[in-house]
Amino acid sequence: MTDLWSYLKNCKKPIVLYGTGNGADKVIDRLNADGTKISGIFASDGFKKGKIFRGFTVSSYSELAERYPEMVVVMCFGSSRSEVIDNVKRLMQKHTVFVADVPVYGNTVFDLAFARQNAKKIRATHSLLSDEPSKKVFENTVLFKITGNPNYLFEIESPRSEVFSLLNLKNNESFLDLGAYNGDTVIEFTQNVNGYSAITALEPDSRNFRKLCENTSSLKNILCINGAAGEFCGKATVSTQHGRGVNLGVGNTQINTFTIDALSKKNPPTFIKIDVEGAESAVLDGGKGTVSALKPKMHIAVYHRSEDIFEIPLKIHTLCPTYKIFMRHHTYLPAWDTNIIVI
Repeated sequence: MTDLWSYLKNCKKPIVLYGTGNGADKVIDRLNADGTKISGIFASDGFKKGKIFRGFTVSSYSELAERYPEMVVVMCFGSSRSEVIDNVKRLMQKHTVFVADVPVYGNTVFDLAFARQNAKKIRATHSLLSDEPSKKVFENTVLFKITGNPNYLFEIESPRSEVFSLLNLKNNESFLDLGAYNGDTVIEFTQNVNGYSAITALEPDSRNFRKLCENTSSLKNILCINGAAGEFCGKATVSTQHGRGVNLGVGNTQINTFTIDALSKKNPPTFIKIDVEGAESAVLDGGKGTVSALKPKMHIAVYHRSEDIFEIPLKIHTLCPTYKIFMRHHTYLPAWDTNIIVI
C-alpha cells in the first residue's frame, strides 16, 4: 500500500490544493518537508479569489483546471455541508481527488509509517469493537487516513439517529455534555428522550456559552457552566481562535477547568458526551472514578488527534472492560465526526 504523501511525492501531474486555512497550512508543511511541488491553490469560485496564502495567489477552480487539465486535487479543509461534498464528488469525475487527513490538534499525520508503528494497537482496537458496522467504520477510516481516498468514507456514512438507537436512552437520564457548544447536542438529547432528570452542560468559549444559555433557557433542570473539562480541576489558559472550539494550554485567557469526577458529585451522570477539541483522553483521565464506578453511557469524539481512533477505545476498555464499544462516522470530509458509542 502507498500512502497519500508518498503518492504525491512521486506524482508527475500538477498538484493543486483545494482550500486555505489551518488544514492547508499543515498540508503545505508536510508537502514542503517531503519536497513535493505544489502547483496552485483554489477556493470556491468567487471565494477568497486573489488572496495570497502561503505565497500562492488563491485562484478559482476554473482557472486552475484550464491551466492544468490533468491536475491532482487535494482537499485541505473539513466540511459536512452537502454542497461541498457534492462539489468534491463532481471533482472526482474529472480529476484524481484526495482529501488530506491532517490532525485538528497535534502534528502527527496518520501516514503508513504511523500505522505500522501502531499496528498492535490498531489490531487491538479492531478486536474490541462490538459489531460488524463498527469494524467496517474503523477499517475504512484507517484506510482513508492513510490513502486520502474519500470513497472509504462515503461507504461508511450513517445517520445520527443510529447513535441514539445504540444508546437506547431512558426517560430519567442525567446528561453531562462536555463541549456543549451552542446547545445543539443538549437540544438533540432532549429530542431523543421522553424526559430526563438533569442536564449539566460545559462550554469554555464565552460566545458559545452565551448562545448555549439562550438556546436552552426554556429547559428545566439544566446547569450551564462556562468552563473546560480536563484531567484536573483548576485553571487553564485558552485560545478561542480555533473555529467552534478552544485550544487549551495556549493564549492568554484564563478559564476554570473541571473533571468528570468533580462534575458528577451533584448529578451522577448516566450519559456523557465528550467532544472537547483534542482533550478527550485527558478528560477521561479526570473521570476514572465515575466511569469505573457508574459505567455511564458515553458518546466520544475520536477524530481530533491521529491517535484518538485507537487510543481512546483502548483507554475505555482499560477503565471498564465490560463496556461494549461501537464506532460510527457521519457525513464529513475528512474523517471528522467519527465517534465511539460506549454502553
